Amino acid sequence: MSTAELHTLTGAYALHALPDDERREFERHLEACEACAQELRELSATAARLGLAVSRTPTPGLRDRVLRDITTVRQEPPSHGRLARAAGAGGRARRRTTYVLAACIAASAAFGGVAIWQNQVAQDARQEANRAGQRSEQLAQVLAAPDAKTSSGTLEGGARGTVVVSRSVNRAVFLASGMERPPAGRVYQLWFDDGGTMRSAGLMDPSTTSDALLMDGPVDRASGMGITVEPAGGSAQPTTAPLALMSLPA
Repeated sequence: MSTAELHTLTGAYALHALPDDERREFERHLEACEACAQELRELSATAARLGLAVSRTPTPGLRDRVLRDITTVRQEPPSHGRLARAAGAGGRARRRTTYVLAACIAASAAFGGVAIWQNQVAQDARQEANRAGQRSEQLAQVLAAPDAKTSSGTLEGGARGTVVVSRSVNRAVFLASGMERPPAGRVYQLWFDDGGTMRSAGLMDPSTTSDALLMDGPVDRASGMGITVEPAGGSAQPTTAPLALMSLPA
């Protein structure tokens, strides 16, 4: 293989797309060619970024578009006077390897990114499932606790709310029935009343009118609870008048 041809193999080598004989020959050439060594470092870094940066499903037709476009694009040689003079012949001779390079980069960007995205979605789903399972167990512990006590009240609009407290578990559960859905962009937020200071106890699911919710945080010395309508995502402190204030059972 001529020196001019070897100069065009940096991209394919970076993506491990060379057959063994060409790989060995290129590695011998690489030891004496600083221009190719530099380009190899840059292409390897670029391929790694492409594989990690894409985090969404590729659009329909991406593969066909890439395969169509690469027929008009060939790899440029490193910027070096002697190499530039040999670029034309080398590029034509190695057009097949250039196709492999472009296709591999496209696959790295599209499918590598999708794999990372799918893996992240799976991890998030597992974590969310674990959290939901833990909260369900804690909710059941409160409701089944020997010292569980309840307090009920009527909410605005005629809905009913019941709070169940277990001092031994140090948690509380709020059960709502018949609540109207909050306005768009708003959410029901629960609060513990710590002697006049309101402490957030979590957000209710805005898509349901009845719910059983393990309130966030320990009961501690809270003497009551409240419900307000807050912007989506909740607030650090209540921003509206409470829909209901209820004393916690002693």
